[in-house]
Amino acid sequence: MNCLTHPSCSCLALVTVLGFCAVSPAAFGQQASPQTDAISQKRQASHPLDPALQMARASLQHIQANVDDYTALFVKRYRVDGELTEMQYANVKIRNRKLKDKRMTTPMAAYLDFLKPKSVKGREVIWVEGENNGKLIAHDEGFRSLINVQLDPNGYLAMRGQRHPITEIGIEKLVEKMLETVDRDRPHGECEVKFRNVKLSETACTMLQVIHPVRREHFDFYCARMYFDNKLKIPIRYESWSWPVKPGEKPVLEEEYTYLRVKVNVGLTDQDFSTSNSNYRFK
Repeated sequence: MNCLTHPSCSCLALVTVLGFCAVSPAAFGQQASPQTDAISQKRQASHPLDPALQMARASLQHIQANVDDYTALFVKRYRVDGELTEMQYANVKIRNRKLKDKRMTTPMAAYLDFLKPKSVKGREVIWVEGENNGKLIAHDEGFRSLINVQLDPNGYLAMRGQRHPITEIGIEKLVEKMLETVDRDRPHGECEVKFRNVKLSETACTMLQVIHPVRREHFDFYCARMYFDNKLKIPIRYESWSWPVKPGEKPVLEEEYTYLRVKVNVGLTDQDFSTSNSNYRFK
């Protein structure tokens, strides 16, 4: 079964499919001859995953060189202990780590303000790399808003009901994780790679899809898709499925993450990642 052709697998209604294309990964949506690109990829790629590696590496280089920070509406849903969570929405501010001569000059930082569902509405979370002994600071709504809690991002309380720690949030981490997975999968065969032009809401994107049709211990997923914003040259959505439980059944959605209304290089400062910010609700 192909998750691309199964209508139930389009988990975000904002995704509009425009059609298959032979995409030059470096082009990020620029017009090119499909036949020329197909021939070029066949000549250059010794493995089906090589075009995906090329696209991800180009995006990561762009992010590290040109994206200091950004704001977005972060939408996520994932499976924990076999159960799919409700869709969660949060306004986020993220500052990317910056290095100079292999030394960190700017630490990564994240701020999240959860909007819905009701179970998380009003929650605020701040994490700054290398500060507060590595702990995140958070509070919930109601009486639980009267106190700020400090938690190990990888500890039981912070990870309860989560699939990934806050230290892995953000578009740069998304690309790094993809590169790590593709590099690990590359020595193996049994993969199908396709590119497709789509629109995410009104944003023109190049969708990269990787399918492992046969379940193997060394593969993390049956189908994964990453959507690259053609203008910003960054990934703004990731989704993955595990293999169908039984032959003929649908693939199983495992996780999906989307960054909507992305604004890059807005000039975030340390105050945007401080509990003393008067616009926040920390005590």
